[in-house]
Amino acid sequence: MSDHLSASSWTVSTRTRGSAVSMLAILVLVALAFAAPLFVSRSVVQDLFFILTMLVLAQCWNLLAGYAGLVSVGQQAFVGFGAYAMFAGVSLLGMDPMAAILLGGLAALALSVPTAFFVFRLQGAYFAIGTWVIAEIVRLSLAQWKALGGGTGTSLPSGATRDMVGVRFVADLLGVRGPQATDIVCYWLALFLAVVTIGSIYKLLRSKQGLGLAAVRDNREAARSVGVDPTWTKSFVYLVAALATGLAGALIYVQKARISPDAAFSVPDWTAYVIFIVVIGGIGTIEGPIVGVIVFYILQNMLADYGSWYLLILGLIGILIMLFAPRGLWGLFADRTGLQLFPVRRILAGQPKPPAQTQRHQRE
Repeated sequence: MSDHLSASSWTVSTRTRGSAVSMLAILVLVALAFAAPLFVSRSVVQDLFFILTMLVLAQCWNLLAGYAGLVSVGQQAFVGFGAYAMFAGVSLLGMDPMAAILLGGLAALALSVPTAFFVFRLQGAYFAIGTWVIAEIVRLSLAQWKALGGGTGTSLPSGATRDMVGVRFVADLLGVRGPQATDIVCYWLALFLAVVTIGSIYKLLRSKQGLGLAAVRDNREAARSVGVDPTWTKSFVYLVAALATGLAGALIYVQKARISPDAAFSVPDWTAYVIFIVVIGGIGTIEGPIVGVIVFYILQNMLADYGSWYLLILGLIGILIMLFAPRGLWGLFADRTGLQLFPVRRILAGQPKPPAQTQRHQRE
């Protein structure tokens, strides 16, 4: 017999009993979502586009606040800057909107580099205020850009979205008109961006970098003592979130086809609503923003006729959930069922061999 028999067999895993089934269900759901334009109306496609783009923004903010401890109230800076970069690419450089969306993401990434240098010198509430100040500075600066309409904004050139890559193909394939084909292409891009964003965050959290990120969030000095660089870890997350947020912002304004500084840098639309989505769904979980964006969409449609009371009711709902379900709706559900669609917690599995059995194997 071998002399190298292990006295114990321990493994570390993030899988749970239901994770394989949940992943299969998610794949089926994504396939159905991809095929949705074949059997739903244009208005439903537009609603799904809204849900998916808000989901991307919520996942990015959740990555910052829920996993890195970076509570930003200035994410509208990257939404607006990415959108304006896309408009500049289409209107001033003659780019195809598809390529201009990538330009918007890269522009937001470029903006995040100097802003990170500034805001990472701040802590806690000062960090949050600093991100908002930067967003306001970017908004006021772009409001002076006369080539893109200044403070009143501008629209994409006539026919720009109609001639976007893939639109004519979809129109011929599905037998729909140009505007509807544009909505379908934008919807598929939003679905792709949402899947890539969630998949990338899930992969990050299951990696060694994810462990380092959790360590930095929980105790910065303790993380440093075990070899984790807090500044580099948070900077990486901040840059990644800016890239995805900029891509989402550019895509949103391709679909809107009109932009203005006040709309592109709207605090309620791109930060307050996003925070609400994450808080009611469950901060610090991938599932939380998914639940939150669905609840937010339902509430928005139910309360749309209540005028200014709409925001008040949303605020009251948020307060009640924070009081009675601090971990959000998904946290409440997961605590009672133990279900995790995206398990990231490390589980130590296995057991040591009984001493008598081990000694018998060694003698043999």
